[in-house]
Amino acid sequence: MEFVDMLVIGSGPAGRRAAVQSAKLGKSVLVVDKGRRLGGVSVHTGTIPSKTLRETVLNLSGWRERGFYGRGYRVKKDIQAIDLVERLHKTLDHEVEVLQHQFMRNTVQSIFATARFVSANQVELTTEAGEVSQVGFKHALIAVGTRPHRPDNVPFDKTRVFDSDEFLELERIPRSLTVIGGGVIGVEYATIYSALDVPVTLIEARDAILDFVDREICDDFIHQMRERGMNIRLGSAVKEIASGAGGVDVTLMDGRRVHSEILLYAAGRTGNVASLNLEAVGIEVDSRGRLKVDPHTFQTSVPNIYAAGDVIGFPSLASTSMEQGRVAACHAFGIILPPPPETFPYGIYAVPEISTVGLSEEQVRAQGIAYECGIARFRETSRGHIMGVAAGFPKLIFDMNTRRLLGAHIVGEGATELIHIGQAVINLHGTVDFFVQNTFNYPTLAEAYKVAGLNAWNRMGQA
Repeated sequence: MEFVDMLVIGSGPAGRRAAVQSAKLGKSVLVVDKGRRLGGVSVHTGTIPSKTLRETVLNLSGWRERGFYGRGYRVKKDIQAIDLVERLHKTLDHEVEVLQHQFMRNTVQSIFATARFVSANQVELTTEAGEVSQVGFKHALIAVGTRPHRPDNVPFDKTRVFDSDEFLELERIPRSLTVIGGGVIGVEYATIYSALDVPVTLIEARDAILDFVDREICDDFIHQMRERGMNIRLGSAVKEIASGAGGVDVTLMDGRRVHSEILLYAAGRTGNVASLNLEAVGIEVDSRGRLKVDPHTFQTSVPNIYAAGDVIGFPSLASTSMEQGRVAACHAFGIILPPPPETFPYGIYAVPEISTVGLSEEQVRAQGIAYECGIARFRETSRGHIMGVAAGFPKLIFDMNTRRLLGAHIVGEGATELIHIGQAVINLHGTVDFFVQNTFNYPTLAEAYKVAGLNAWNRMGQA
């Protein structure tokens, strides 16, 4: 029986980072993935496909230039599903190639098989061809990711009603779309197809979408969605979904009805743990198949078995999953790491983008901190004029007493890139005076940081 120092189940962001980190420490590593290609959910159905689709849509639709040329402007007049798929396949092929090369350089072994725990130090692997083998391990990392939640009362058929994995296989651009779920996935797909001028209705049972985002940012985002014609139905759960030849009809609990050609159900995800036989090692999961871990070491209830990535729940970001995998590998082999930074950024690749780091205004209030905010509209910057950016802004939140930056929140063009300036200032304990005293490239959207800093400084006064 083969024996390895680190067995990694899943080759997504958490799995690949743990595997490479373990190999760099001189350990033997085996990555097990039940798919047919490396990369996991992130590469094949999650992060990379949705972001590639977004970029393709924005390019072909001419979305970014409509501020100058009008809402009827398009780079490609008749956009077809094949136009979206071609770029997607090229991107995925490249991602898999890079990952394969990374494993090869670091002597990481991999096998395509389904893993099933036999004990706390042994798994049974079954390939698609039915070949069964046993592998022993000193440490293991569960990084199997998640799959779309599929309630029994939703008539999924891959013709009219889709989950977020199936949605990537659309054969043509729909004439109208209903999206159920106001989380990150639902919001991203709803706004991407809206940018293609598809009439979109977004349904969320709660009274708000993206409830972890600063409310002022979220309110502006909702305003932008409604301004371009999207319908948003909040505060009422779905009572019934009926699919037929004429399309999909959704009835809400409050009696409202929504009709569209197709429907995307994107309300929640479930851990891919069913085949792992976790009962054999005594690891329990919650109702959505998520594992509970130590938040500092990522150990499960079995000390030599770790878990990381989406399968352990929030924040379920590729970026945080990578770091979780690295931390788990280091802890497994006795590497002491410094304390992690105070904050990390969230990126929502909707149209427009949203990115946030640090405390929201609601969190600052709840903590009783005296604060002041600074805002700078992108449309008021020279770069914004050049780009035709008509909406969006950064919002900076400062402590009135220490003058430190507590939170940075951005909605608009380039938000997920610009957020890292705020991240650096927060983690380095920078103050409002940093933005006032430093020079930013001109003309840039990043210059809005300086304007927002001055906006707050004018009310806070000189130190």
